[in-house]
Formats: sequence, structure tokens, C-alpha cells
Amino acid sequence: MNTTNDFQQFKDLNEEQLPVAKHKLHDWTHFAGLYAAEHVAATEFVIGATFVALGARTMDILLGLLIGNILAVLSWTFITSPIAVDTRLSLYTYLNKIAGDSMTKLYNWANVIIFSVISAAMVTVSATAVRFAFDIPAQLNWYPTNMWFILIVLCVGIVVVSIALYGFNAVSEFSGLCAPWLFVMFTSGAMVLLPALSLDVLDKTLPTGWTDFISLGDQSIWTGTDSNGEPGIGLIEVIGFAWAANTITHFGLIDMALLRFAKKKSYGLATSTGMMFGHYVAWIAAGIMGAGTAVILGKAIVELDPGDVAYYALGWSGFVIVIVAGWTTAITNLYRAGLAAQAIFYNHSRKKTTIVVGLVTIAIACFPFVFSQILPLLTYAGLLVVPVGAIVFAEHQIFPRIGYTRYWSSYRQLTFSTPAVASWGLGLVFGFGLNALNVMSFFYLFIPTWIFTILVYTFLAGRYGAKNKYPEAEQQEKIRNQEIAKFQEQQAKTEAKPVVVISIFSKVLKTIAIIALVITLVLACVVLFGSEDENMYLENREIFYRYAFICTIIYFVTAYWALLRIKSKKAKL
Repeated sequence: MNTTNDFQQFKDLNEEQLPVAKHKLHDWTHFAGLYAAEHVAATEFVIGATFVALGARTMDILLGLLIGNILAVLSWTFITSPIAVDTRLSLYTYLNKIAGDSMTKLYNWANVIIFSVISAAMVTVSATAVRFAFDIPAQLNWYPTNMWFILIVLCVGIVVVSIALYGFNAVSEFSGLCAPWLFVMFTSGAMVLLPALSLDVLDKTLPTGWTDFISLGDQSIWTGTDSNGEPGIGLIEVIGFAWAANTITHFGLIDMALLRFAKKKSYGLATSTGMMFGHYVAWIAAGIMGAGTAVILGKAIVELDPGDVAYYALGWSGFVIVIVAGWTTAITNLYRAGLAAQAIFYNHSRKKTTIVVGLVTIAIACFPFVFSQILPLLTYAGLLVVPVGAIVFAEHQIFPRIGYTRYWSSYRQLTFSTPAVASWGLGLVFGFGLNALNVMSFFYLFIPTWIFTILVYTFLAGRYGAKNKYPEAEQQEKIRNQEIAKFQEQQAKTEAKPVVVISIFSKVLKTIAIIALVITLVLACVVLFGSEDENMYLENREIFYRYAFICTIIYFVTAYWALLRIKSKKAKL
């Protein structure tokens, strides 16, 4: 048996076209860091203000965001993660097996555009922080009006593309590095500006109890009245907003690209770091920071940009948080866009497609309108991809249970799947039709759209051949999977690395980084709990600004140094 020749067919394929090998799987800490960093992002500043503009009340925010984000975690855990771990494929590759080239290319083009624009918006957000630091005029038009702003976008974008270029490991490492600091800074920013709100509303620096805090929130942050002076959204809408915010990645199954690297299906629960710390704590903290900045500047919260809010909450560290938070989201989404592009141009490597997509993303980021329209984009993008997620869910989870044949379209060698294309189209008509008729809250439209598409696809697929059996094709598929497993086992032997023992110096560096975060939190607590009057509050706030920035520098220097040492040691083994 000539193993080299037998495995040549797999060597000629790009890595993204094969299931993830066992030796390349990651434990839950990778995903905890990845999701924490991605979902504690620059958009949280905007969404925090959005709840204020929509007129939510304090209790609705506290309870509604908790319920909605738990539902989102469960969606990743029971919908996305099982399919990702079973197949070890990205959605883009898996979809090609069940829907053929035509629909897959169309869908992948849609994802390239969606994720490129999302990444561009985050690059623009990061650039606005740098703009604020160098006193470059705010970019309020849809097009750039300052050449220095374009140069800043270019520099910020190059960093994003450079990290995304090196694949999942680089994205995970960068996210894991930033996640603890991002959470600390969002929490600290809320504690630093809460006394400013309390002084304005309660005439004291600190709410004395739960009743005071709710009263403070109802009067100055989440007042129950929207920006037009009308009654705002309630508990049900807040729950739906939090659940629907990431439908593109859980119900839409985009995060198969990330969770295919998980050792266990239960690692979908690791998304709770992003939902609880990011979409719960960070959204609430952003609302407090925005309201506090509005009091300090004498402006409405909806008139502020992320740079304003971050600076008055965190001082110079605020510029860093907007830049880093923008990067973490931009990098992850650019990685997804690169995967989608690679699935279209499968003869090219993911690195090449990521470079091209990255250059387009940087060009888009030069136009500030992409950030101002990011929330409508996310909302409609979710409804656009949910029917595709429903098709994959039906094929993978439902068909085997009702006696249908999984991958029937592939077994019939169809390049165009009429049931898949028709179901996607009908799902879009159904979902956007419900929206046009205003039948229900837009935030919940993904649920009936998902169910409707599953029913339609199951019915049509049965009519077109899914009910039939394909024993020869199934046997060939089984043999191919066994050959892939043997090929990857052979790869694992050549790529296997000894366990890395972390040196004492690296542990010291990590310890210093953790101490820097603890000191930052302590300083924030001093501002919140140690300010007896307004003068003491202002003094403590200035101290926090100064030393929090020093701690930020220490954290990134030591944490990154430790990471480099560990990577260097791995490279030598």
C-alpha cells in the first residue's frame, strides 16, 4: 500500500476543506477567552446607549438581559455546538455537501460582505478613538473628510488583518490576552462614573441600597421613555434583543467555524463568558458610563461617540479599550469572512483570501457610515442567514431521526439543490413578510422563520430524493472518512509536540499581569466607595485615570511577554 499516494488527495486540499483533526482540538478555556473578548467589544458602547434611546426601564434591563443572554448561550450549546463537533466542518464547507456549489457560493458571498462590513465598522470604531486622542475632527459624514483619519484607519486595519491572517490559534491567543483586561475596564468604568450620576440625581456620591440604585437608573439611565419622549420597550423586547443579537452565529450556525475546534459539545457553554460578561455586564456598564459622561458634558447620551464615553470613564485607558475592543471583534469577523471567501475560491489558501478580504475591509472602514448603521446591519443579517441555519439543522439533526438520508444531494451529485435554494428564498419571504406586516416584535422573527424553513426544506427534500437510500454512496463516504482519519493520525505523529512546561519567569510575568488588573479594580472601588463628597470624588477619579493607564501598560507588556516566551518555547520543542 502506497500511503503517500493514497493520502495525496487530502494533501492537495486546503486544510479548511477537511474536518478538524483530533490533535488540533482545543479545551474550553480557548473558547471562554475567545467569546469573552469578541463580545466585550466597541459595539457595547453603542448598544448600551441604544437601550437608553429605546426607553427601557432599569428592572427590565437587569432581568431581561439576563434571560435573553441565557437563551443565547443555550442556543449555541444545543443548536450550533452539536453540529460543529459532529462534523468538524465550518458551515461553509458543510453547506456545500448538502446544497451544492450554486447556493453555497451565493451564501458565502453574502457572508463575505456581511462580515467584511462588520469588521470594517469595528476598525472604524478603533480609529475614532485614535482620532479623539490626536484631536482629529469627528467624521460625521458618510465619507471621510480628513486624510489623517484615513491613515489611522489604514494602520488600525493592518493590525486586524495581520492577526486574522494566522488563523484560529492567533485569533484565540489575541482574544484570550485581551478578554480579562476588557472585562476589568468595562466594570471599572461603570464604577468610576456611577458617583457622577448619583451626585446629579441623589445628591450623594453613592446609592445607599438597592432601592436607591433602581431609582437612580429609572431617573437618569433607563427611564422608560425613548428619545422621542414616548413610552419605551418592555421586558419582552429586552429579552428578544439580547437573544436575537447573535442569531447570525448561533441559529445561523456561522460559529460552526469556531466550535468545530471544541473537544466536547458542552463547550458551547463557554459562550457564557461573552454573553454574561459582554452582553450583560458590559451593556449595563456601557449604559452607566454613557449616562455619566452625558452628565459631565451636559449632552444627551445618544449624542456621544465611543471615544467620548471611554475617555471620561477611563481616561487614557479609554482610548486603549475602544481600540482593543474594536480589534477583537474585527479580527474574529475578518477570520470568518476569510473562511467564507476561501470556500468560494477553494483553489487559494485562506491566508490569501483573508488578505484580499482584509484590504477591502480597510477600504470600507474609511467610510464612517458603516459604524453608524451597524445595528440595522446586524439585525437584518441575522434574519438573512437564519433560514440557512435551519436547512443545515434539518439535514443534520432531523433527517436521520425521520428516516431521511443525510447528504442525499451530495450522493446524487447535484450541483444545484432546488429544495435548499427554494427553502432559503421562501424563508426570507416569510421572515421579512412578517416584519412588513408587523405581526410580532422584530426581535423574535428569527424563531418562526427558522421553524418555517425547517418544515419547508424537510418537505421539499423528501420530494426530491431525501427519502431514498444510497447504500453505495454512503459506503464510499464512510471509507473516505476513515481515510481522512488515518491521514490526520499520520499528520499528528509528525506535528505532535511535547508538553510545554511554563518557566518560573513566565509565571512571574503572568502574576504581574493579574496584579495589574486587581489594582485597577481596587482603584475603581476606591472611586466608588471612597468618595465622601464631590471634591474627593474628582480627586479619586483623577488618580484612577493616571494609575489605571499605568496598569494597562503593565498588563499588556507582561501578559504579551509571557505569551511570547511560551510560544518561543513551543517552537523550540
